[in-house]
Amino acid sequence: MDPDTVAKAFVEHYYNMFDSNRAGLANLYQDASMLTFEGQKTQGSQNIVAKLTALPFHQCKHHITTVDCQPSGPAGGMLVFVSGNLQLAGEQHALKFSQGSYYVYNDIFRLNYA
Repeated sequence: MDPDTVAKAFVEHYYNMFDSNRAGLANLYQDASMLTFEGQKTQGSQNIVAKLTALPFHQCKHHITTVDCQPSGPAGGMLVFVSGNLQLAGEQHALKFSQGSYYVYNDIFRLNYA
């Protein structure tokens, strides 16, 4: 299957799950997975999901503007880098964000302030 097609399907699944049921993201992370969220590092599927479900906003909608991917490593891995807008419930202006990950072994999330 084409890497771009896989990346776009993964991104669609990940952000739909994030926006509707963050606890459901647990299956996409492993015990060795690492999340860096706004500079704070969290390791392990359960810890990552605990971090994501404890965020101060509960309702949000990601609007993806770009998806870039590259093959990564000899085992058929893939690096996916995403950017877009994050609309929080009750907020007039969306936040810009970027995130890079796959399956998810390493994951970095950063809000992009103008």
